[in-house]
Amino acid sequence: MTIDNPVRRNAKVAIVGAGRVGTTLAYTCLVRGVGKTIALYGRDPERLRAEVLDLNHGLQFVPMATVIGSADLEVCRDADVVVVTASAPMVPGLSRLDLAEANVAICRELVPRLVEVAPSAIFLFVANPVDVVTYAALRISGLPRSQVFGAGTVLDSSRLRQLLAGHCGVAVQNVHAYIVGEHGDSEVPLWSSATIGGVPLSQWKDAGLLPLDTTAMADIFRRVVGGGGEVVAAKGYTNYAISLATVRILESVLYDEHQVLPVSSLIEDFIGINDVCLSVPSVVNRHGVQRALPIPLSAAEAEAFQRSAEAVRAVIQRCGL
Repeated sequence: MTIDNPVRRNAKVAIVGAGRVGTTLAYTCLVRGVGKTIALYGRDPERLRAEVLDLNHGLQFVPMATVIGSADLEVCRDADVVVVTASAPMVPGLSRLDLAEANVAICRELVPRLVEVAPSAIFLFVANPVDVVTYAALRISGLPRSQVFGAGTVLDSSRLRQLLAGHCGVAVQNVHAYIVGEHGDSEVPLWSSATIGGVPLSQWKDAGLLPLDTTAMADIFRRVVGGGGEVVAAKGYTNYAISLATVRILESVLYDEHQVLPVSSLIEDFIGINDVCLSVPSVVNRHGVQRALPIPLSAAEAEAFQRSAEAVRAVIQRCGL
């Protein structure tokens, strides 16, 4: 990894898991011009060969890149960033804890081998439950906390901003609001620090639009929490938005952008909470997660964040971590 070069436009991005999310992520990387080499690892050689062939057929129409794939983890060697999308399949009757245990087991198998072939890489985890998986990977790898993190609530925050933008009649790019805590049912919307075009949400008034009152905010948050499930119920999986969110994180790493993103990383004394991976707005650059920002929380938000930490920590402990 060319760590002395802050802008790595010739980077190698390794994607572990060639399912719907992994292959959509590879496609999104190509379209966005992120990574000069895209390496896909998957366990089905024939399916993997077809995916790589399909992607290569379109190389004329995207920024110059190379796409490779293999059922051997050696394909990830010397990657600048390793994105782990590999996950146990979600089947009816599988609980959150069942999924956590299955994906922690995948981490135990893959992470030591990935660190062996790409010890200097930034490791980004997308598989769910992402906070538990990230914590497991950090402990298993022994790498610095900055080098191992998860996609966290980047997508959840995007859903929140999109719904707020629609309700308030503004472009989504002018909405600044975060979801923090667990990527899951106990996540927390930070209404107290949210702004639209610089106007605090608490002061937002527009006579020509629906009011943004507590009822409206509760409905928006309900739709944020249920957004992924709504997509899964209709088509069986999600892939586009999470891939776009992941590429945004990759851009901040590879281009040393210092973007503030609510990624999941090991919490160190955040409102007194330690030793659990949760999402808070953090500066992401070429070294990974540089630092968490001391974003103010209201008393109700701090209490909800504590509950979120307890929910994630309970699953971590039940997984034997």
